[in-house]
Amino acid sequence: MYNLPNLLTISRIAVIPLIFLSVYFECSFFNYIAGVLFIAASITDYYDGKLARDRGEVSAFGRLLDPIADKLLVATALVVILAKPGMIHEVSYIPVFVILCRELLVSGLREFLREVNVGLPVTRLAKWKTGFQMTALAMIFFKGWWIWGETGEVLLWVAGILTFITGYQYFEKSLLYVKTEAGQKKAASQPASAAEKKVSALKAENKSTPVRNTAAKSAPKAKSAAKTGQAAKKAPAKKKK
Repeated sequence: MYNLPNLLTISRIAVIPLIFLSVYFECSFFNYIAGVLFIAASITDYYDGKLARDRGEVSAFGRLLDPIADKLLVATALVVILAKPGMIHEVSYIPVFVILCRELLVSGLREFLREVNVGLPVTRLAKWKTGFQMTALAMIFFKGWWIWGETGEVLLWVAGILTFITGYQYFEKSLLYVKTEAGQKKAASQPASAAEKKVSALKAENKSTPVRNTAAKSAPKAKSAAKTGQAAKKAPAKKKK
């Protein structure tokens, strides 16, 4: 359990309280520290999975902890930039709200589909969303240093749009599965329709037709054999010498 990939995941969770503590300090220096910690944690998000696959150390503990660490990290960063005045403009609360709602939605969908052994794989667009999201949050922590904060806020809107699209795609896939499963159950529970009964009757009739034809063909042969037998009986027997 305590291999290198899992330790990286645990370290990502360990820095989350330190990032959150920057809320209580108005000095930009603590924002920069939080930004550095966030970047370091984001890098571990890439390398823990890569190392686990390369070293053959993929474990159930890692699969459980990795998505939890990701969501905690993103949620904490969003809370910090909302709680600290001046980090982002009020209009940019919209993509923050969208990102938080999407995380909850996808978590709920995955939990539901896991119960029926159906996966919800990560799409390429979702990976792009994660990249924009992590970059945006990291740059916002460095607001006041050149134009990083403003650029990060623009990228946050891009991430918010991609978040909405991918969230809708995941919801649509899940809804399609629910409709398909409901349709199959409904079809299985309903009695056969009149058309289906007619088709079944025709199939049964077609199966019995060869039997009747065979009987009809064998009837003349039986009659002919009977006549031959009667003629043989009527013919006088030859006297033995």
